[in-house]
Amino acid sequence: MLGENGILLLLLPILLLAQSDLHAQTRLDKATLAGGCFWCMEHPFENLEGVLDVVSGYTGGHEKDPIYEEVSSGQTGHVEAVQVIFDPSKITYSEILDLFWRQIDPTDPGGQFVDRGSQYRTVIFYYNEEQKALAEKSKADLDNSGVYDKPVVTEIIKASKFYQAEGYHQDYYKKNPMGYKQYRRGSGRDQYLTNVWKDKTRIEGSKKHNKRYKKLSEEELKKRLAPLQYKVTRENATERPFANEYWNSKKEGIYVDIASGEPLFISIDKYDSGTGWPSFSKPLEPENIVEIEDGTLFMKRTEVRSRHADSHLGHLFPDGPEPTGLRYCINSASLRFIQREDLEKEGYGAYKKMFEK
Repeated sequence: MLGENGILLLLLPILLLAQSDLHAQTRLDKATLAGGCFWCMEHPFENLEGVLDVVSGYTGGHEKDPIYEEVSSGQTGHVEAVQVIFDPSKITYSEILDLFWRQIDPTDPGGQFVDRGSQYRTVIFYYNEEQKALAEKSKADLDNSGVYDKPVVTEIIKASKFYQAEGYHQDYYKKNPMGYKQYRRGSGRDQYLTNVWKDKTRIEGSKKHNKRYKKLSEEELKKRLAPLQYKVTRENATERPFANEYWNSKKEGIYVDIASGEPLFISIDKYDSGTGWPSFSKPLEPENIVEIEDGTLFMKRTEVRSRHADSHLGHLFPDGPEPTGLRYCINSASLRFIQREDLEKEGYGAYKKMFEK
């Protein structure tokens, strides 16, 4: 009979093999991309399934250990960039490039939108010959696609040392969501991208990057939605406070658009505002939220709508809790709730990890 040591000796090769397979399965890769202001480049990539981290930083220049003030002056040779850490078994480098093109104006050699100068030019930094070839092909395909009237001028350069930017620049869209959205709109980036890609097939930068959310016809909406749901989402009605489905719900899960299914809010950010409607301190997916100035009822308010379904959701107010200070006051009738244990089977499994303590 084998003793304890003998059993361990027999199991050792199996354990080593399993450990080797685990390392192979978790091999990570990185992409470094410059697309103007790095605030605007973090969020789209962080929402891609298979991306583990996105870091803002500086690269491509001659100055060691640069700081923001030096880079923004244009004297260091560096550009603002993001470094994307991803799992190539879940998302390819080409898919990351595909999203990159949809965040920038690749025909502008002098910067991006309101940010001018070489420190804001667009660059793909490659780490090996495979990445270089894929980047060159991706650029050529875009150049020949007819999307732009001018040539694509984005540079493809061998990667050099990447310097992480200061902490206050990391995840700026989370720390200052209102300021981030105002900057994107004010810079002209959002308007430009919407105009260029509105009729094109695109990756939306969502957790399920291959999932499309479509606006249904009025006829389809009338068939699918209950009368109150239709009245709220299509006719901008407001349901009664304290008498709607989710105002007092404390269940764990996410809230999606009732018509399209696009992810909007998560229970983690839900709080009791005392108003009688579901209230959230921030969106789950900011790109799926559209904010519009609303001058009805003799007051200035900010209307909140969903991007893909164009559903009226509710209104945004600046009286929420810290750290955002925002209150997204939303009609239950515009939402469908998917509880935590059903996320996988409903196709939203990527959000499960957000509930891990």
